[in-house]
Amino acid sequence: MKNVLFLFLSVVLTMSLARTSQAQSKLLGEIDFPNSGAEAAQSDFIEGVKFLHNFEYEDAERAFKRARDIDPSFALAYWGEAMTHNHPIWYRQYRDDAMAVLNQLGQTVRQRQEKAGTQREKDYLMSLEVLYGNTPESSGKSKEERDDLYMETMKELHEKYPDDHEITAFYGLSILGTAHEGRDYFIYMKAAAELFDVWNENQKHPGAAHYLIHSFDDPVHAPLGLPMAKAYSEIAPAAAHAQHMTSHIFLALGMWDGVIDANETARDVQTARQAELNEALTVCGHYPWWLQYGYLQEGRVQDAMSVLETCSERIEGDPSQSEMWHFAVMRGHYIVDTENWGDAKNWMAEIDAESYAARNFYFTSALAAIHRDEMSEARDYLEKLEQSPDAPERDIQLNQIRGLLLIAEGRTDEGLDLLNQAVAAELELPVDFGPPSIVKPSLELLGDVLMEMGNHSEAHEAYQKQLERTPNRMRSVSGTEKSAQLSGAAASMQ
Repeated sequence: MKNVLFLFLSVVLTMSLARTSQAQSKLLGEIDFPNSGAEAAQSDFIEGVKFLHNFEYEDAERAFKRARDIDPSFALAYWGEAMTHNHPIWYRQYRDDAMAVLNQLGQTVRQRQEKAGTQREKDYLMSLEVLYGNTPESSGKSKEERDDLYMETMKELHEKYPDDHEITAFYGLSILGTAHEGRDYFIYMKAAAELFDVWNENQKHPGAAHYLIHSFDDPVHAPLGLPMAKAYSEIAPAAAHAQHMTSHIFLALGMWDGVIDANETARDVQTARQAELNEALTVCGHYPWWLQYGYLQEGRVQDAMSVLETCSERIEGDPSQSEMWHFAVMRGHYIVDTENWGDAKNWMAEIDAESYAARNFYFTSALAAIHRDEMSEARDYLEKLEQSPDAPERDIQLNQIRGLLLIAEGRTDEGLDLLNQAVAAELELPVDFGPPSIVKPSLELLGDVLMEMGNHSEAHEAYQKQLERTPNRMRSVSGTEKSAQLSGAAASMQ
């Protein structure tokens, strides 16, 4: 009797999960991906591909596992699961995990090829062999070299199967994945040119909308991404990342209501999903960070503080490196954008000096100490900043702090020289997406210093240049307006 009851409950649970999966899949976009897998595995496979396009990698992995559990010979289900371990936009790849999946399909390239049901599926699988270094031309190569070879392979597949939207979408993504030195306009526009073919034929395709947003994710090109940003949240309402991604375009254009709405929704979708899976909630992460920055730009200080407080409570436990990094950068934005310099002492933490959280934590502490006229403490934090991991951003922030300290000592020309060096170095960096990784942009800082010195016209020019990089940023807007009034530039702005 117990066995019968157990079997009955198992069937009911399986049917319930299947219905949930099918309902959820409808909220992730629309794609067409013919394949030779078993009919019973199709729903999970298609859901996996949609999650993959939406960068919901863990959910994609679960879906592909379900598909290959149903049909262990389903070669593309292994392909999909292996794809979840390659994150090209984030410059991450987990080859060992991917190979563990592929090796379950077959121990060699040849064995895996024999499992594929069609030539097109063989080609899909072979693209992964290139990506993960299993072919003569890719074996022993660095990740960056394999990314380039993978892109060339996807280009060949795109030319071979020009009507295959999935190949075209993944080809576009592979192009974006070759921007190893940071954002490169040529690379990103090249990707956009390919992705538009899919978008124009299927404006509910999650990959087309998503990857085009990435392609246009800078203040110059962001207007081109507005149609995708406005559509993407409705294309994939079940994907938290899709809700967040729309804010990439809104932030690049300084549309703060859009940034806030998108990240509040992303947070809520993510929270609901994590609760469903009984996982810890993300309170020191990507969406809270962007949300807090949006609040700050609209002057919603209490809301911004609430996000920071929740994150601060989390790091009192056993935080991950990612959580510590997000705490440090959110603390930095809060102190810098509110100019509540005394609050820096209220948001403290034990920081690993060799972690990437150290840079913004020590910089913010040093900057706040200077504004409190506590120069000895500022120098202590400067020394700690000097010991943090080497990075171009760190060197820029070092020059910012050193320049301010020299000015405080009366060595104005030397200090301004360092601040101008910081500006020049920051302008040399590729335009980055999202809230400024240098929490006090160098041009804005230079504008502030020039304003204090009474050089209002020069300050006005610095603020205006900053607004070209960070449109509608609150501190730069207020600096522009104040410097215009004081310099007489207001008349020329009419």
